[in-house]
Amino acid sequence: MSGTTCKGNDAPSPVIVQEDSHPLRQHMLDKDAVFVMRTLNEAGFCAYLVGGGVRDLYLGKRPKDFDISTDAKPGQIRKIFPNSSTIGRRFRLVQVFFKEGKVIEVSTLRSLSEFDLDGPETILAPNNTYGTLPDDAQRRDLSINSLFFELKNNTIIDYVGGVADLNNGIIRITGKPDRRINRDPVRVMRALRHSARTGFTIEKNTWDSIVKNRDTLFLCPPSRIRDEIYKDLYSGYSEAWLDLLFKSGLFQTLFPFYTGCLHTHKKPTETKKQLTTLFKILDHINSSQNARKKTLPKYFTLALFMFPWAENQLSLSTRTFKGPEYYIFSKNLRKAIDSLIGIRLNLRKSTRQEMVKLLCNLPQFVRSVRNNAFPKWLKKKSYYGDCLLFYHFYTAIISDDITIITQNINNLQLPVPVENTRPRSSVAKRRIRPAFRSTAKGTIFGLKKHKR
Repeated sequence: MSGTTCKGNDAPSPVIVQEDSHPLRQHMLDKDAVFVMRTLNEAGFCAYLVGGGVRDLYLGKRPKDFDISTDAKPGQIRKIFPNSSTIGRRFRLVQVFFKEGKVIEVSTLRSLSEFDLDGPETILAPNNTYGTLPDDAQRRDLSINSLFFELKNNTIIDYVGGVADLNNGIIRITGKPDRRINRDPVRVMRALRHSARTGFTIEKNTWDSIVKNRDTLFLCPPSRIRDEIYKDLYSGYSEAWLDLLFKSGLFQTLFPFYTGCLHTHKKPTETKKQLTTLFKILDHINSSQNARKKTLPKYFTLALFMFPWAENQLSLSTRTFKGPEYYIFSKNLRKAIDSLIGIRLNLRKSTRQEMVKLLCNLPQFVRSVRNNAFPKWLKKKSYYGDCLLFYHFYTAIISDDITIITQNINNLQLPVPVENTRPRSSVAKRRIRPAFRSTAKGTIFGLKKHKR
């Protein structure tokens, strides 16, 4: 297979950015990604660095991932790289494994698909057909993510004006924005995310389509929306993301329960200010410059996000409980979290319960700090450490003073995320050799023969 195979017969002419006109150099690439690309080339296939890897290197950033696209089919990729596996449902990807858990994802070039650009109105239609280089470029979400870096000639291949948008600081949905968003509404979140992370301006037609079609977002599975929200909360650019959510009206679409807090006579600006302060703190913790490299568990971050609502609607921090009132309140709060955000985002039940625990115990910690006396029974509780940290965040949010957290971050004991602590399966180890080896000498179906 030659390089021309990737481009197709009647492909539009791309802009080829030569080596002396762009900042990408081979030494900037991950050595394992270079190995994968060269191995595919030696096997007769095209191979390109694609997407965010090209974008970030062009902007002088270190990419989080080095993804590769090729004209080789998944089965052919698996034969070339035995240390790999296939994943994905809507479109098959091959993960190539390296030392220390590193993974390089390799995808086959995809087609435009009749469902995506010119077909019937279908949400998340199947897209498991293979295509050419220009097809793959035009089906990607954003122009700045639709660039290909060719290792052999050190050139950038641009079919959609992505290089110009990088130079001009523009976020643009590839193709017709209305149609692309209707095909996959999650694209509105991705456009806002990249605008927040890069500081780029969203192009007018793209922005108008985001505002117009924002309510189609919940046609997508809740788990997809949840995962996209997590990406933005932990991105280190959540404050800029929050500002774009407010401006586009997407915040009310994602979190309609906050609408009454932001647009009524009852402290309409205080809740918004608390959210902004919270997101500033999250950005400090999740910033790539933060040497501690620690993050908050998802339940803790979501509980913090729900606090301004709970304070506005329930006067949470000033509540007092007598007798069974604590149990009744916690039960009602759990129902509220389930209906407002739990079911809507398909949160785990354990996540919802931990959120309730942090919020319900906050009033007790507020009183204990005010009286400078923590009951002995409270200090013995397993949740004491988490709740005390939650109180510190509460203090920073209420006082609009992020230094309470940022200047004492090294002294605060952050809870350890438990969502991904389950040990990996040992199935792979058990597959190293078959149960019966009929080829072994002196055995029958792997069972040792006894001499008579």
